[in-house]
Amino acid sequence: MYTKRVILGLIAAGLIAGTSVLLSNQVYAQDVEGKVKTSMAALKSKAEKIGPVKVEGTDTAAGKTVPAIFFGSTKQNNHFDLVDEVVKENGGSATIFVKSGDEYVRVATNVKKDDGSRATGTILDPNGKAIVAIREGKPFYGEVTILEKPYVTGYEPIRDASNNVIGIYFVGYMKQ
Repeated sequence: MYTKRVILGLIAAGLIAGTSVLLSNQVYAQDVEGKVKTSMAALKSKAEKIGPVKVEGTDTAAGKTVPAIFFGSTKQNNHFDLVDEVVKENGGSATIFVKSGDEYVRVATNVKKDDGSRATGTILDPNGKAIVAIREGKPFYGEVTILEKPYVTGYEPIRDASNNVIGIYFVGYMKQ
């Protein structure tokens, strides 16, 4: 009889602990999803305040020649004020991608490579979940792997005055 009570007690304790961990993870996921949406709204709002978006001419990103993307008269290629301001206020990471052929290239980012440098010149995973939505002109929110690290993310198309997708807004938080 005593053994049964001990076993049932251990099972109950395990269920309570497991439920607590699951609820904690769910609360964390909801909190991060809220942060992603808040950061995305901030990134888009700050970009719009700088001025209308356009692609004009070319520039380099980590030695790669790509179109130059502007908000107003401010070229975003290798200009980190916008993405850094969003991260300073909201945490996480932020990126401006420009469309270059069939690729989307990071031209302003605070996503870091393993060596600690900014991941400018790297491309959005051409086989990833986000690119599918972007190619359809739709936003993507969800979990993805960026430079071999898991993130909870948001990607939204950047459209020019003619409604063409010319880039991507990105915000994300590395999973813990």
